Amino acid sequence: MPDPSAKSQTLLCFDYGTKNIGVAIGQTLTHSARALTQLKARDGIPNWVEISKLLKEWQPHLVLVGLPLNMDGSDSELCPRARKFANRLHGRFGVQTQMVDERLSSFEAKGEHLAQGGSRHYKSDPVDAIAARIILQDWLNGQPQENG
Repeated sequence: MPDPSAKSQTLLCFDYGTKNIGVAIGQTLTHSARALTQLKARDGIPNWVEISKLLKEWQPHLVLVGLPLNMDGSDSELCPRARKFANRLHGRFGVQTQMVDERLSSFEAKGEHLAQGGSRHYKSDPVDAIAARIILQDWLNGQPQENG
């Protein structure tokens, strides 16, 4: 868990997928998150150089990775791969990682994307960064907010 004595902490969140990995950035001080970028993956394997650049640029205190659970709370087929991705982030870069329930984040991201005039062609107009922002914002909303 992040150090509660710290005034503000930067968080990165990854919405892991086999073709695309959405990335969002957030702050504990403002309890806000925003979509950052989307990375391509080849059968779930990201370009680790791109991830390294993001980690160096943002220097997050904590990295969140969406855990794609089934609606009943059981593991989906993608859960082991998402966990492996989080373990590799920790192992390669020494960052603290935490898995976060991401149920309905992609559904919500698609709805938000369409409401903003985006297309339904998610392969050419993906919503992964929006989903990462939703996962991160949900996590932030579940944290106690300091009254400073």
